[in-house]
Amino acid sequence: MKIDLHLHTHPRSQCSYIDPADLVAEAKKIGLDGICLTEHQVLWDDDAVRELASDSGLMIFRGNEITTAQGDVLVFGLEKDIQGIITIQELQQEVQAAGAYSILAHPFRGFKTFGVSDLQMSVDQACKKKALQYVNAVEIRNGKVTVQDNEMARKVAERLELPGTGGSDAHNLDDIGTYVTVFEQDIQDDRQLVAALHGGIFTTGEGRIN
Repeated sequence: MKIDLHLHTHPRSQCSYIDPADLVAEAKKIGLDGICLTEHQVLWDDDAVRELASDSGLMIFRGNEITTAQGDVLVFGLEKDIQGIITIQELQQEVQAAGAYSILAHPFRGFKTFGVSDLQMSVDQACKKKALQYVNAVEIRNGKVTVQDNEMARKVAERLELPGTGGSDAHNLDDIGTYVTVFEQDIQDDRQLVAALHGGIFTTGEGRIN
């Protein structure tokens, strides 16, 4: 089951240009089995998701991208409304208490940019990133960062034996499904998605088939 775990729509995420209805149509067109709405600091209402998914044949799940002082974290299964910037330690306490699941999003975004590349960051150095201690998984394929950024995330996740996920981080329609997370089992609701993530039986892949 191919699911894009990282998507933003307008107006819930002001930085996105994707209309939710267009998102559903495009996801079906390119052959995705499911999508997860991960707005910035906003959790979709259950009823709104059911209405969006109605008669589409597409599974739609709910998540959240939460800003912490140590980076952005995708969270699944946490119903609590968290506003403002908190520490990643505080967020992971909430995640663990709820039995939820957290993924460090685009953890090395821009590490090759001017001023940072001079540091010649090694995998060993990257593994010392504090935020990695307080998440369940790492986003190793993100559609909005460079190949080098993703490769560093993959190597770090492998070294630390953390699961790796994929998502497009789409803010424009053409970006949907760039990367996905592929699950072996069918997933029908948010609870099953969280259970599948905790189960760890998934891989990453490319989601656009046409």
